[in-house]
Amino acid sequence: MTKTVIQLVVLAIVLLLVQVVCSKIVFFGIAMPIVFIYLLLRLPINMHNNWCFLIAFAMGLTVDIFNNTAGMNAMAALVMTALRQPVFNLFIVRDDDTADPMPSIESVGFGNYARYASVLIAVFCTALFLIQAFSLRDFLLTLMRIVGSSALTIVLILGIDSLVSTRREKRL
Repeated sequence: MTKTVIQLVVLAIVLLLVQVVCSKIVFFGIAMPIVFIYLLLRLPINMHNNWCFLIAFAMGLTVDIFNNTAGMNAMAALVMTALRQPVFNLFIVRDDDTADPMPSIESVGFGNYARYASVLIAVFCTALFLIQAFSLRDFLLTLMRIVGSSALTIVLILGIDSLVSTRREKRL
């Protein structure tokens, strides 16, 4: 358990540093890479919700502080975290409830993880860009930002997961 906590802390610091740098990158004025939510996707499923919400809020607020976005990332991260367990249970059937699995490509398979991550990334991007727009005046632009950022983030997170995951993880 201690090794897992240390790994998650190191991963959080690295992802936050990468996110602060990536926040200045916007492709075609539409797609923005959002990598810090990988940690929220990877949190152990059996972790208590209060800890998950605290981690999500802290990470989102940290990104907000460096980007001067007034709590938008924190709110979107909380919305995504609230839906994490129901979405996981929708796509992944577990036999062993005593294990403390961390969702990854290795532990749940590529197809299941891709669906799980895609839905939660789409939820995060939808919440973030609707909060940012705060109106439906430029709905087409907001929709293009949601789709573009979701697609870019899905590709990045699947790539990050294939690099970070180890073969020793228990398959669910």
